[in-house]
Amino acid sequence: MHRRTSLLLACVICYTAAHPQSNTSPLSVDAIFGDHSILSAAPTDFFWSPNGEIVAYLATDSQTVSSGDKAAPGDLISIDANTGRSRILAMQSQLAVLSNPNISEQDFDHRARYDMPSIIWSPDAKSLLLDAAGSLYLYDIAHARPRLLNASQASGDDPKFSPDGKFISYIRAHGLYLQSLEDQKEFPIAVSPDHKILNGEADWVYLEELNVRSNYFWSPDSNRIAYLQMNESRVPSYPIPDYQTTHTTTFQQPYPQPGDPNPDVRIGTISLRDTNHTHWLTLPFSRGNDYIPRFGWLNKKTLWIEVVERNQQHLHVYLADADSDQVAEIYNESDTKFLDINYDFTFLQNGQFIRSSWRDGHTHLYLYSYDEKSPLSAPANLVRQLTSGNYDVESLLGISNKEKSAFYVSNDGNPLGRQLWSVPLSGGAPLRLTSGPGTHVISLSPDRGSFIDTDSTVTAPEKICLCHINSECKTLWSARNPRIQPPTELTLKAADNTTTLYGWLSLPSETTNASVPLVLNPYGGPGEQGVRDIWNGEDELFNQLIAQHGIAVLSVDNRGMAMRGRDFAQAAYHNLGAVQLADQMAALDQVLARYPQLDHNRLGFWGWSYGGYFTLYALSHTDHFRTGIAVAPVTDWRLYDSIYTERYLGLPSLNAEIYKADGVLNSASNLHGHLLLIHGTGDDNVHLQNTFQYIQALINVDKRYDLQLFPRKTHSILGTDVQTQLYNRILHHLETDLN
Repeated sequence: MHRRTSLLLACVICYTAAHPQSNTSPLSVDAIFGDHSILSAAPTDFFWSPNGEIVAYLATDSQTVSSGDKAAPGDLISIDANTGRSRILAMQSQLAVLSNPNISEQDFDHRARYDMPSIIWSPDAKSLLLDAAGSLYLYDIAHARPRLLNASQASGDDPKFSPDGKFISYIRAHGLYLQSLEDQKEFPIAVSPDHKILNGEADWVYLEELNVRSNYFWSPDSNRIAYLQMNESRVPSYPIPDYQTTHTTTFQQPYPQPGDPNPDVRIGTISLRDTNHTHWLTLPFSRGNDYIPRFGWLNKKTLWIEVVERNQQHLHVYLADADSDQVAEIYNESDTKFLDINYDFTFLQNGQFIRSSWRDGHTHLYLYSYDEKSPLSAPANLVRQLTSGNYDVESLLGISNKEKSAFYVSNDGNPLGRQLWSVPLSGGAPLRLTSGPGTHVISLSPDRGSFIDTDSTVTAPEKICLCHINSECKTLWSARNPRIQPPTELTLKAADNTTTLYGWLSLPSETTNASVPLVLNPYGGPGEQGVRDIWNGEDELFNQLIAQHGIAVLSVDNRGMAMRGRDFAQAAYHNLGAVQLADQMAALDQVLARYPQLDHNRLGFWGWSYGGYFTLYALSHTDHFRTGIAVAPVTDWRLYDSIYTERYLGLPSLNAEIYKADGVLNSASNLHGHLLLIHGTGDDNVHLQNTFQYIQALINVDKRYDLQLFPRKTHSILGTDVQTQLYNRILHHLETDLN
């Protein structure tokens, strides 16, 4: 076993233990999801200045800054990273432009779901770029004044400063535009001829399934821009109607389903000296099939491009000379099933890069070197594996060139938690930089000298600290603790009787033998870890509310899910139903045996997204459950997107029987229990088509069901008005059928 060092470098006093009370106050759906929720809203976005000296965040409640001034919700607060002193950088009234009342339901959902920043520092840290749903403002910090940049045009998305701070770039009408900050002139550099050509813009499937957040990048000398062009001419469109208008309108969403043509992508570069010409790179890959999930500048004339083949079993990294057609492969990786879905590469300043891979069975960091003076001359060489052990690295946050070390987050020591670690690039034992149980969500400063630590556990809400490497932490914000009854952590065995599973069980406070109904609430799907030691305020309080109504709640992570190693995740290969349900049933049997107060005859199942699909699969592949609730379920995997589905099930033309077995349309006649289907009509992730086709399958076999639709709402079904109705409906359904 690899020995590692655990040291309290930061004297990290960020953690304050929670003391849950057994006699909790009665809850309600309104108290959890309503306008006056008992939950605190923690600051979630932290904006570091480029030099790492200042970190800013939007206040979510009233607080006092170092000067003694009172900050109100919506004020922008800045913290001096060296002294810890805080001040109001901008008042909410000065930032009122960020509140855009005309934002669409879809745009609102996307900006939250895909982490689109609303505040961006200028390179000299003297101004802020404010993105108000595409309306761009430049906020001069010294004069405390915002200035609208794109007053005469439509929105500008994915805005960026050029590295020298002279230009702002953004996406408009699917094309790439620049605006000079010296003379305020705007000019296009890659205009899109129609809505099927995206120049520098990421489409839905790249955002959702490849975690792409931008498709264009400035060269470090500010002389060129590299961008990805997505041609969606051959990608089928899915119609999303808006029924809330007098004359129904329809948005046509390009959406490749399994086996469909994917976006045809290519990389081009534009010089600011000749913005009328794009130099297109020639890469050895299958256009309209393969993916380019990551690319960027290695130096001012060399690009790196990552290509993932359509079957997601082969990955290649190429270097390309921006002045010629010269391209060379420097790295490749393969897997007989599917690759780890972390596509990030981190290039260092000294002819090295770090890649994460699960080639040894767990996701770890690997250091490679290449010829810095002639980078295209030869493939990269492995220098060393930086991390190892029976745990997974979740993310690489950055490299300290001064300390020659890498900073990363992993679940080393606790598969349900997350901690910040550093490891020397020269090799050696990792060093733990955070302390206390639970999950530490980290925002690392650009100079790698400080970090924001948002620390929580399943029973203790967020506490936010400003920490310094090798020094102490200062508390910035603490949430109100609603003092919930802590769920019981479970360690169980999978259906193979070998693999360890983890779960949470929330029980009513007063029970007798066989008196308590039980509802299973797993997510169950690939790429996610549902059972974690982290504060999930609304979800956990809703479980508590169900328990207060006399129903126990069980959540277990089955095989096929994330952060438990390669073999655990790859249980989902060519299998999105049977293995997962077998594990849930094995876990259920063990829990029923351990807790005699649970009633074997009053069982339910509910879930959202994959969990909604899982509900339908469970109710049609076993007769154990009296009731079920499926929110936004996939019902036929041929209806979901190509990238996600083909990763696990392959092409439908080659694996028709697998698609048939793992879908639920063909098993609708076997449905047991009282089913409630819930869906948003504006869902652009799991389309309403899924629920409608399942309803038709139920009609065909004369099966009864209940249906709740939410007009215009997307996959998340956001909004206090609808969420109170949604969760009241779920609670009522469970109570009616199980109590």
